[in-house]
Amino acid sequence: MIDSKEKYTALIKAEAKRLGFLSCGISKAAFLEEEAPRLEKWLTKNMHGEMGYMENHFDKRLDPTKLVEGSKSVISLLLNYYPEEVQTENTYKLSKYAYGTDYHFVIKDKLKALLHHIREKIGEVNGRAFVDSAPVLDKAWAAKSGLGWIGKHSNLLTQQVGSFYFIAELIVDLDLAYNTPVTDHCGTCTACIDACPTEAIIEPYIVDGSKCISYFTIELKNELPNELQGKFDDWMFGCDVCQDVCPWNRFSKPHQEPLFNPHPELLSMTKKDWEEITEDVFKKIFKKSAVKRTKYSGLQRNIQFLK
Repeated sequence: MIDSKEKYTALIKAEAKRLGFLSCGISKAAFLEEEAPRLEKWLTKNMHGEMGYMENHFDKRLDPTKLVEGSKSVISLLLNYYPEEVQTENTYKLSKYAYGTDYHFVIKDKLKALLHHIREKIGEVNGRAFVDSAPVLDKAWAAKSGLGWIGKHSNLLTQQVGSFYFIAELIVDLDLAYNTPVTDHCGTCTACIDACPTEAIIEPYIVDGSKCISYFTIELKNELPNELQGKFDDWMFGCDVCQDVCPWNRFSKPHQEPLFNPHPELLSMTKKDWEEITEDVFKKIFKKSAVKRTKYSGLQRNIQFLK
């Protein structure tokens, strides 16, 4: 006889698949013992730069029961964003995750639908949806849930589809059948470390966030440091270098989510087009995009720095 934990788990995973998620893994909601000293060390060494919010809610980051009262399970989900087509050659680049509609909106809707389905089929379940907007260590939970391993570039990796996907969670007060972590398959490869333009991967599995191009082009609100002029490899928003060079990403497959498709003009824009972009064109192309985080002025600052 199948117990309720197995039954509920199968039901949740089937619905996650129907909603378009790449995969779904589940782990017990408990304190992340291994992550605690790592996070503390990373913060102590100021590797978060000006991302002050990383220092907040230290306990909540490590313990989901402090985020959702009575929580028992963390349901981790992956959503593919690898595009069918990429930007034209020799242009200013933006991370592939930012081509289409802001993932926060897309995933939040899917998570709400999943939670609604759980309540409809199982009954009164208390839970919350998270899309990197709250103090949740997404990658740690995904790895714990058997969805992949954390690579040397600190992104989650899978043998089947590489690393071009978003990670999200539902934390619920429901006992479920738990998955176990998978083994690390980075081996002796150092492609990501060797290719990082600003040497932000200071040692395997440790990224100094304050040296990362994504940090400079998105998070940093002040002027960009002069000593890094010429080291951004034409990235104007985010950076995909460590993922692009990863051998596992040869298995990436194009996503099936129409909302992640780019604005028709975006992929063909040249350096000249970007240098002459007006605020109106910016608003049109990035109407619902994550690029709005850096604002028109921020994108202009980044482009000027690259010229």
